[in-house]
Amino acid sequence: MATGQASIAARLDRLPVSPFHYRLLTINGLAWAFDAFDVGLITFVVTALNKAWGLTAAQTGIVLSSGMFGMLIGAFLSGPLADRYGRKAIFQWTMLIFSISSLLCATAWNFNSLIVFRFFTGLGLGGETPVVTSLLGEFVPSSGRGRIQGLLNSFWAIGWLAAAAISYYIIPWLGWQWAFVAGALPAFYIWVVRRSMPESPRWLALKGRMEEADNVVQFIEQQVSKTHSLPKLNDEVISTYEEKKVSTAALFSRQYLSRTVMLWSLWFLGMFGYYGLFAWLPSLLVRSGHTMIHSFLYVLIMQLAYVPNQVLSAFLMDRYGRKRLLVWNLFLAMAATLAFGYALGHTLTIVHVVMLGIVVSFFVSGVWGITYMYTPELYPTAIRVTGTSWAATLSRVGSLLAPLIVGFSLSSLGIGGVFTVIASAFALAGVIVAFLGIETKGLALERISTIRT
Repeated sequence: MATGQASIAARLDRLPVSPFHYRLLTINGLAWAFDAFDVGLITFVVTALNKAWGLTAAQTGIVLSSGMFGMLIGAFLSGPLADRYGRKAIFQWTMLIFSISSLLCATAWNFNSLIVFRFFTGLGLGGETPVVTSLLGEFVPSSGRGRIQGLLNSFWAIGWLAAAAISYYIIPWLGWQWAFVAGALPAFYIWVVRRSMPESPRWLALKGRMEEADNVVQFIEQQVSKTHSLPKLNDEVISTYEEKKVSTAALFSRQYLSRTVMLWSLWFLGMFGYYGLFAWLPSLLVRSGHTMIHSFLYVLIMQLAYVPNQVLSAFLMDRYGRKRLLVWNLFLAMAATLAFGYALGHTLTIVHVVMLGIVVSFFVSGVWGITYMYTPELYPTAIRVTGTSWAATLSRVGSLLAPLIVGFSLSSLGIGGVFTVIASAFALAGVIVAFLGIETKGLALERISTIRT
């Protein structure tokens, strides 16, 4: 990395967290909430479709997994594209694709057409999420990166809650089509991103566009200086931000292979557990004898627990570290999942089921609040979004398989057996992170990339 590029990184990292960073958090966070809204929406829509179209359990799994397959392809493609053409451009294009496709879902006339439209919705959605997390992290100084990136994930809970609320109030009275129309609203948000979100100066500097990078950093410094004094830099400090330019093949080099193995395992197993739990939850509650409206309400209550641990983890990561908190949340999610499966399988009272569902949601939210923040930190700028998006690709494999496995296994394993499989996924992920994960608390992005593992 040339001295000019090191200077760009050092200038960004020396800034105190300011209203400017929280403004970027809000811009990216709302996009994150739109993503979560769409992911959450389909879990409620399929419950209505089961009644409207008389879907079998296997067909329900296919509907849920079609979007996941699109997300898999989108995640695989978006990283290399964002590392080559810029984070902001891919951010906007992926948002446009999933917004238009969601609107098309509202026009679906049969099972097959819905599968096609859900695939393209997932294509845009899967491409956007790794770009958003990587882009925001390249602006935030190391002193507050855990907090800001962690709070980004709290917007996911907002999107899920919005999906649950709209499904509760709209689907029973207006029909499932209008839920998809609401999912198309992010198309209008693209103009906010275009006007208010700068391109990553780290990426601009890496591409040799130093004047543009310098202009962005100067603008940020002007904004931050309105509320904070700016620490001075010297050549010795700047030199610590030097970073080598690497190719995608570095993901599998001795330097980064253990990180790649750890992240791919974490994303696959974690998302398998997440979708195994929540994609089928409204339908499982209906199968247990509850009405569709009541099932939606119970899931909405459970999703409220997603918010506290997102915020709590955001503030704890910079103090106690990413790795330790992630391992604890994974093992606690495992224990809570076993208890929740027992409650559903033994038809305990709905009060017990909902309470255990709240506990599960609390710890699973911590897993993803940390994972989305932790992943982009582990790779250098040249391959940051590619590394993040390819880890996310493995998560889409997990989210693709989970609804199918649950759908086909319910009759043979029962609810308790299926939830045991899901709990095992969380436990195995915890073991892998404990052995292969590294701690990144308080370290500049450029410093993390040089740690030997």
